[in-house]
Amino acid sequence: MLRVAWRLARGYRLTPWRSPYLCWRIETYWGIHADRVGFAEFWKFVWIHRVELARYLRWAAEQERASRDAGSLLLAPGDDKI
Repeated sequence: MLRVAWRLARGYRLTPWRSPYLCWRIETYWGIHADRVGFAEFWKFVWIHRVELARYLRWAAEQERASRDAGSLLLAPGDDKI
C-alpha cells in the first residue's frame, strides 16, 4: 500500500499537493479545480477521504501484485510448453 502511495507521489514526495497528477485526481473526485489545490485543500481532502484513500491504495497494491504475479506466469520466448 505504501509502495503505491510512494509511486503516485513520485517527483513530489515532500510536496504532494504540487503534483499535477494528484491535483488532477482530486479535481476529478472532489470537483475543486486542480489549480486551486494547495497545501490546505490537499490535506483537507486527504483527511476527509482517508478511508476511501486507504481502500483505493489497498486495491491498487493488490492490482500491482496481481500484475507482477501474472507476468511471472508468461512463457519465455521460444518456450512452447504450457
